[in-house]
Amino acid sequence: MHCLNWVAVIALLVTLAFSETASAADQFVQDRFAIGLWVDPPLDERADERYQELAEANFTLVIGGFGGTGVEKVTQQLALCEKYDLRLIAPIHGIAPEDLPDGAALWGYALRDEPSAADFPALRELADAIRRARPGRLNYINLFPSYASEEQLGTPTYDEHVRLFVETLEPGVLSMDHYPIFHPGRDGREGYCNDLEVMRKYALEHDIPFWNFFNIMPYGPHTDPTEGQVRWQIYTSLAYGAKGVLYFCYYTPVSHEFPKGGAIIARDGRRTRHYYEAQRINAELKNLGPVLMQLTSTGVYRISEEAGDDPEIVLEGTPVVNITRSSYDPPHEYLVGVFRHADGRRAVLLNNYRFAYTAWPTVAFDVPAEQVIEVDKRTGELAPVIDDSPEMEGLQISLGAGDGRLFLLPPE
Repeated sequence: MHCLNWVAVIALLVTLAFSETASAADQFVQDRFAIGLWVDPPLDERADERYQELAEANFTLVIGGFGGTGVEKVTQQLALCEKYDLRLIAPIHGIAPEDLPDGAALWGYALRDEPSAADFPALRELADAIRRARPGRLNYINLFPSYASEEQLGTPTYDEHVRLFVETLEPGVLSMDHYPIFHPGRDGREGYCNDLEVMRKYALEHDIPFWNFFNIMPYGPHTDPTEGQVRWQIYTSLAYGAKGVLYFCYYTPVSHEFPKGGAIIARDGRRTRHYYEAQRINAELKNLGPVLMQLTSTGVYRISEEAGDDPEIVLEGTPVVNITRSSYDPPHEYLVGVFRHADGRRAVLLNNYRFAYTAWPTVAFDVPAEQVIEVDKRTGELAPVIDDSPEMEGLQISLGAGDGRLFLLPPE
């Protein structure tokens, strides 16, 4: 019989515990719901005013790269983000990992936008170098949507592209962009939902958050979205479990692709109508954010009465027993996101899939209405759900065009 060297064993256990702790400390931790943007404001003599304006629109995250690059500009940008309680993903643009600016407001560094799978190994090497120099910081890479070509993706399918990315890069966040078509005769929203489902799948498998870009400006075949269409893109993302939504674009890009202008801020610095739309919606997201960050998606359910869906059948086994309507209301069209809260409660995000009409469903939960708590988008407070039409039978929940509402229920 061999005698154990207890000193060696204890030393090994301490080393392993330290390694696990250090490894955990090296991981990026998202501390708030991400409300971000593409095309950041110029870092010029009006930079302070521009960042105050951005914060007043209730954004929480800036992805840099357009307003200015290099150590000096990124340091200026980081100071502005700290001043206005924003988080920053800074551009690297050739800066050596050991020279990258760092600070309390910094989430991480933007490495690449829309890489091919062929680029993944080299990006992993760069990400590892940054991890060694700046442990705990996010190495941010945004992915193509599924409508990219096979040549662009570098894989036969989109699912394979995302799977290979996650396995090769081991990212702290999954992110992609997808801009659905809203033409009257051409509805591209199903593809948007399909990509969200791919993001959801791999985010859950690897226990990481996912974000996605959506469209708020006209370009190419894309019409200038209404507020209902903007809400639809955002609340659909939330139904799939997104922990961040990213606007394309904040400042109007200077490019032949964008002759109409019309982003959140025009090229001459004017606020467009989209500024006030974003300000309203972002205020809601900031109020919902603390609860959204505690949720893990357990299912997403599409209900289309025109497609023959029976809500009672589709929603079987979820906290929602049934969704009915008055005979004079439009046919059902909903997304229902179901979640588990970190404290064990269940959650439901009900999204009006119609972006041009309000919805007025009668919703039956699997608990009495007095046990259903709503997260108030106006205040962030938790309060019992209010029947929007108490003179009608059942619980009525009104939903604006493309809108969503978030509910908490007791554990099963």
